[in-house]
Amino acid sequence: QNLTEAIQNGVYPVGNKSQTEDSNWDFSNSFFFAGTVVSTIGYGTLHPKTAGGQIFCVFFALFGIPLNIVFLHRVSKMLSLLCKKLGKFLYEKGMRKKKIKFLTLLFFLATGILVFLCLPSLFFHITEGWSYSEGIYFAFITLSTIGFGDYVVGKQPGRNYFSYYRTLVAIWILFGLAWIALLFNL
Repeated sequence: QNLTEAIQNGVYPVGNKSQTEDSNWDFSNSFFFAGTVVSTIGYGTLHPKTAGGQIFCVFFALFGIPLNIVFLHRVSKMLSLLCKKLGKFLYEKGMRKKKIKFLTLLFFLATGILVFLCLPSLFFHITEGWSYSEGIYFAFITLSTIGFGDYVVGKQPGRNYFSYYRTLVAIWILFGLAWIALLFNL
């Protein structure tokens, strides 16, 4: 019963280490948690246990989610400018506007699928030990903000992750969401 309660509270009592050494609330996991809150993914594996932490999380989400939407909008606008520059370049080369729109959408769709789905899935396959299809599944479920929690990065028992692994994944999530916003804008 104590072991089950410790695991549910984010402590992994493996080996001879003290329980505080295995707490989930290091910088990388905290950054990942903050990213999943403001992106509204919410895997459910990291969550505040105390009343004070839960109240703080509510206020953090109330301000963080709108700020994240503003951030995603700004990043997608910057990417849209890149899209316009590409369109202008193609227009100067004598291409028709309908074809330019199709090609720029295709370019950003293909580039985004490669950068935000295919390559990260390979990275998850190597780092997490998941199959490539499980990596694709995780990437899609994450970037669509479904976030079931059946696959979560940095949670495989017995695996050693580099210290800022989950921080990098949180950054990938934010820019992946900006890519999704760009596709909606296009």
